Amino acid sequence: MKHIYSLRHILVGSALLSLAACGGSSEDDQPTQFSLSVSDAPVDSADAVIACFSAVELVGNGGEPLTFLVGESGNTVAANDVCKDGDGDVVPNTFGVDLMSYTGSDSAALISGAEVQAGTYGQLRLIMAQGSYVQVGEEQIPLSVPSNELKFDSLTLDAGGNVAYTVEFDLRQALVNPVGQAGYFLKPRGVRLVNNLEVGHIEGTVAEALLIQNSCTVAPGDVTEPVAAVYLYQGSDLDISTLADVGGSETNEPYAVAAVYFDGVSVYDFSIGYVAVGDYTAAWSCQTEDDPEANDDITFNGTVNVNVDGEEAVTDVTISEAN
Repeated sequence: MKHIYSLRHILVGSALLSLAACGGSSEDDQPTQFSLSVSDAPVDSADAVIACFSAVELVGNGGEPLTFLVGESGNTVAANDVCKDGDGDVVPNTFGVDLMSYTGSDSAALISGAEVQAGTYGQLRLIMAQGSYVQVGEEQIPLSVPSNELKFDSLTLDAGGNVAYTVEFDLRQALVNPVGQAGYFLKPRGVRLVNNLEVGHIEGTVAEALLIQNSCTVAPGDVTEPVAAVYLYQGSDLDISTLADVGGSETNEPYAVAAVYFDGVSVYDFSIGYVAVGDYTAAWSCQTEDDPEANDDITFNGTVNVNVDGEEAVTDVTISEAN
């Protein structure tokens, strides 16, 4: 049996919690304010990636699963009319969003400040609905998710806390279009759940002189076309020969990948959002096409060490000849 949270249930629950507090309940009895958002590291092979969400489930913590249904739970995002079934009818209780519109540190909220029991939940499930698709030019190509849900490992919600998590979609790793199969698939690889207090964001630039020196594209007429790619690996001072591309066989697999774009004036920038606290090696390449299902021959032109702090702090990275 699942508990489905509606606004009425949340208000009644809040009142009961207030009465319990008057009776001298301990701090451990205080609920947690829980929020969940989605963000994206974009892919340049698509014009839009529409993901349809229907519910979020918290499983475990000694009780029945807690289900937050889009448009019906008091603290969930309102349903919209983006997600359609095969007949063109709107799928009820769904929120459709273009993940490509929420990149870097930007995010779209699914749950905002919902009161839940504190403790450790064995799993978070992000339930998807029909209607997801990838836009390539004028064509809308169906997007599928295995079992229509994404599952994430345990998370701990402290009593009396205000905890915000984000599901980060690294589409360069997660979005695949297998040969011989119809449509795109969103794989769990490249999708991660992070605590916002334990992550930071990377904002970086690549020097134009360095791009020219390595025969990269510079000053493209179409600024939506990437000129280079930056791969992020966990650990500092990694040997460049050990760095794998997406789907590669080398020792170190990429934590995240970002494209480098020309701003139309003089700057070539990139961003990687919701990166776990720690030390990293960032490697860059002039090659922007990387098949996530294949071991591509990607040449890395150089590396730089990056340290990421928590609480969504922004780390500025400059990749230049001085590196």
